[in-house]
Amino acid sequence: MNPEMVNKDKTYVVAVSGASGSVYGIRLIKALAESAARVLVILSDAGKKVLAHEMGMDPRESFINFMVRYGVDQSALYRVETFSQDEIASAPASGSFIHNGMAVAPCSMKSLAAIASGYADNLITRSCDVSLKEKRPLILVPRETPFGILHLENMTRAARAGAVILPPSPAFYTGPQSMEDLVDTVVARIMDHLGAEHKLTLRWGQ
Repeated sequence: MNPEMVNKDKTYVVAVSGASGSVYGIRLIKALAESAARVLVILSDAGKKVLAHEMGMDPRESFINFMVRYGVDQSALYRVETFSQDEIASAPASGSFIHNGMAVAPCSMKSLAAIASGYADNLITRSCDVSLKEKRPLILVPRETPFGILHLENMTRAARAGAVILPPSPAFYTGPQSMEDLVDTVVARIMDHLGAEHKLTLRWGQ
């Protein structure tokens, strides 16, 4: 198989919520799409504002145009579909929609609280609820520091329900040379837990 097509026939859901660290979600979407996976992207209203502030996305432009400007291979972008948080009747909200896993990157503490309590008030939290009840991989990337007791309790509840709690803790043993290299050490771990193949970073011992 072409090394760039390693995730062909796989479908993933990636949500970008309103926490700092939107670059984690963007680089995850880039890596998945460029590996031939179908990617359903859910952007929260707050997530769009953070994208504008941290990564320069023009609020007037489409997400796809932003991804082109960010450097995503245009031939991969036809595999990317985008949804707002209000499109509650979209495919990821249904248990009959089959996908290979979902990640919320970054995951705000508000989204975490809703997911942990089953409060499915928008497409992100509903899709997470569905992933948990259908026993599909759900990776939460909580971006906050320090964690308060409520944050920790919500993470514990989500983990007990089946979610993987994956704080964005970059690895340094790979000798990262840029911010993107550091971010990719986290994205690589997200992809591992999604069951998505990649060659983003060297593994220990390589």
